[in-house]
Amino acid sequence: MIAVIDYGAGNLSSVVKALTKLGCAPVVTSERSAIERARTLVLPGVGAAGHAMAALEAIGLKSAIVEAIARGVPFLGICLGLQILLTTSEESGGQPCLDVVPGEVRRLPEGLKVPHMGWNQVHQRRQHQVFCGIPDNSDFYFVHSYYVSPHDQSTVAGDTEYGVTFCSLLVKNNLVATQFHPEKSGKQGLMLLANFLEFAGEKAQAG
Repeated sequence: MIAVIDYGAGNLSSVVKALTKLGCAPVVTSERSAIERARTLVLPGVGAAGHAMAALEAIGLKSAIVEAIARGVPFLGICLGLQILLTTSEESGGQPCLDVVPGEVRRLPEGLKVPHMGWNQVHQRRQHQVFCGIPDNSDFYFVHSYYVSPHDQSTVAGDTEYGVTFCSLLVKNNLVATQFHPEKSGKQGLMLLANFLEFAGEKAQAG
């Protein structure tokens, strides 16, 4: 089962539509038991870190997510679903997050148009299965005001330039997470999702 985690902070319909187009049958859930049974987990998200963490705590999913990642369950985080994997966020006045990936979430520099919204290039800093068939510096769709700064730079598989060079794709063992929205990124986004599903051992069909 591919579980798309619903914590009231995700653009779930676009993610589900993209996964369905790839031949999968994702289950949208906020149930701890479903997350514990899932073969693959997807954590989408839009909104603020403080609200997201409060929602996860309220519905009892905070520890379930951390435990699933620790067990080696293939995991995809998208946008806010990437940011809350880090230790803390400057958003919401300083917000403790899941601390799965040591590091901080920082606001984009002053003087830039925020949120960073639209298409931008992702430079592939290291090889990974999710990039299979995707040319370096391909465009993906972004909507965000904060970016992640992991302590371990070896986890940064892709980066993007917008006033500052920031991590736009993070990988760590069974964990893949993107600052951009692959579900809104056309052909290349679908290919990245298909590659993640193959990485996770799920069946998918690109195109």
